Amino acid sequence: MTNHAYESAASLRPQHNAPTSLEVLAQRLGASPATDQDAAALAGLAVAGASVDSADVAPGEVFVAVPGFTAHGARFCGQAVADGAVAVLTDPDGVSLARQTAPGTPVLTCPDPRALAGPLAAEIYHHPARQLVTTAVTGTNGKTTTTYFLDAILTAHLGSTMLAGTVELRVGGSRVESPRTTVEAPVLHRMFALAAEQGVGAACLEASSHAVVLHRLDGTVLDVVGFTNLQRDHLDFHGTMEGYLEAKSRLFTPEHARRGVVCVDDEWGRQLAASAAVPVERVRTYPGDAQAQWWVSDAVVSLTQAATTFVLHGPDGQELPASCPLPGAVNVQNAALALVMALCAGVPAQTAVEALAGAHAVPGRMQRISQRDGTRGLCIVDFAHTPDALELALQAVRPITPGRLIVVFGSDGDRDQGKRPMLGAVAARLADVLVVTDENPRSEDPQSIRDAVLEGVRSVRPDLRDVEEVTTWRGDAVRRGVELCGPQDTVIVTGKGHEPFLEAGGEFIRYNDAPVMAQAVAQKWPQA
Repeated sequence: MTNHAYESAASLRPQHNAPTSLEVLAQRLGASPATDQDAAALAGLAVAGASVDSADVAPGEVFVAVPGFTAHGARFCGQAVADGAVAVLTDPDGVSLARQTAPGTPVLTCPDPRALAGPLAAEIYHHPARQLVTTAVTGTNGKTTTTYFLDAILTAHLGSTMLAGTVELRVGGSRVESPRTTVEAPVLHRMFALAAEQGVGAACLEASSHAVVLHRLDGTVLDVVGFTNLQRDHLDFHGTMEGYLEAKSRLFTPEHARRGVVCVDDEWGRQLAASAAVPVERVRTYPGDAQAQWWVSDAVVSLTQAATTFVLHGPDGQELPASCPLPGAVNVQNAALALVMALCAGVPAQTAVEALAGAHAVPGRMQRISQRDGTRGLCIVDFAHTPDALELALQAVRPITPGRLIVVFGSDGDRDQGKRPMLGAVAARLADVLVVTDENPRSEDPQSIRDAVLEGVRSVRPDLRDVEEVTTWRGDAVRRGVELCGPQDTVIVTGKGHEPFLEAGGEFIRYNDAPVMAQAVAQKWPQA
């Protein structure tokens, strides 16, 4: 990924931000000095920024020390102060830790500093999101693709955008790799401030369920929020699908959004649309009787272009012929959601349709490494890492595959173990040739993960016909998939998509499927 002006998320700060009295902000937001001595030290103290990451603090900022899953952030106050933090905001448990690690630094306290970080940052950066058209997409699958579609549309309408999601953080033409799907609230607000400073017109965000629960989107009321779908994932965090939906639903409240757009293709979307506390437009993209203001018809997949044309119907008999640049019903869902969100944000219909048709560049999402051209097969990298997503991905490429469908896949470690045999069963049922490999083993034994995947494969294909297991390195499995691919075949590598690292044994190893596959394609078909 090309880094233009910035080297990391820590650099995404406005050049000019007027300092704000921390004492006044604390009173306004309900934080109190820990002692009278702290109150005296805060008098006249102004801050120009905020951070919840001690390694991401700039001079003149307040460090918000929050309790973490493994350690309290107040343990790192010393590092934050050494890097320029002038005050600490923490909870009662963090006060004594702050005293130990950063003696003499003024301390503010409140019951839940994580919940206060967003509103605090919004105030410090003078509510910059109010100067932008702000959008966010949530759901299990399709967030990144929908966000990129929407970003392309808003760029065509307004000229320059900000994007923050799984793949990258981008303000105008400058970008860095993203540390997570939704960044912490202070990072988000300072990105808004940088965007406003540069005259950027709109922001497109991915909103994970974790982010909603952990208050990363607090302090901003977004103009339009969208929901794609809800499928099995993150149950290690949410416990149940009902808990997972409840987390997503919090985005569709007046505290977070002005209006919403919800895909009602599944029961979870219909529940969300019915319970949303803000005005909602419903979108139906699959055949059915779900009530919706917007619906899709006449979806046709192009064998040569790997794209899908469709018609989006709206209120008052409105019809928009559109083209989704990626194949498959799931991408029509993503495209229709992006279109309706854009219309709700004030984009003219023709501008939206034309921009969508050209929105090919979605990293790791049906990313075409080689086209079928009579010599080469079709080679694709996709992020599908849940059973539902894998099923949709394989269904999407089957209609554009005259020959065999080859899938290279695995499952990740330290996450929902129940999905591993499910992934294997989906692949065995829908693909012709399977290459089972590692994804992100993390702290687990890779063999045990592959065994669980193969258990699912055997439930459908007991003889393991046309199934290979690559135990050495994921790159070897990708190359093997390309080796097996003939001119009429399709090979799709799933599970990691855009990810720039492979996590194994406590290490983050620089790795990405796309360049490995591109090299294998060049070696197999050097003259193509």
